[in-house]
Amino acid sequence: MNSKIAVAVASVLLGIVVNFSACAQEVSTSPVGLWKNIDDVTGKPKALIRITETDGVLSGKIERLFRGPTEDQNPKCTKCDDANKDQPIIGMVILVGLKKEDGEYTGGTILDPDNGMHYKSKLKVEDGGKKLNVRGYIGFSFIGRSQVWVREQ
Repeated sequence: MNSKIAVAVASVLLGIVVNFSACAQEVSTSPVGLWKNIDDVTGKPKALIRITETDGVLSGKIERLFRGPTEDQNPKCTKCDDANKDQPIIGMVILVGLKKEDGEYTGGTILDPDNGMHYKSKLKVEDGGKKLNVRGYIGFSFIGRSQVWVREQ
């Protein structure tokens, strides 16, 4: 009788471990979370962006900017020509409409507040969920630029 209980307990524990492992894998491969974007020109951190998912569609909002002490700490998007014109960059939604397709997220756009331009965008989670390869482009994805974002949480 004791061996049957031991087998049952071991089976339950094994199920919990397998389920936890699957959940941890899902979280680490999801782009949902807080990311630090690294400027592809200077190599320095530029902002913290929070990516959320609603009904399978990703969006990303700037939560913080890394600015020098003499720079405006809450700049506005002066080069935007849409609803973001002259709006604070902190709190601005810059990533919209991305949906998962074949291991990538595609079909959305990204806004570059530095120049006010919207680009087609795609992203892919890499390095076990620690990095996010973000590509913005015009027309074809090989005509554009990429940044690697690093997971903060």
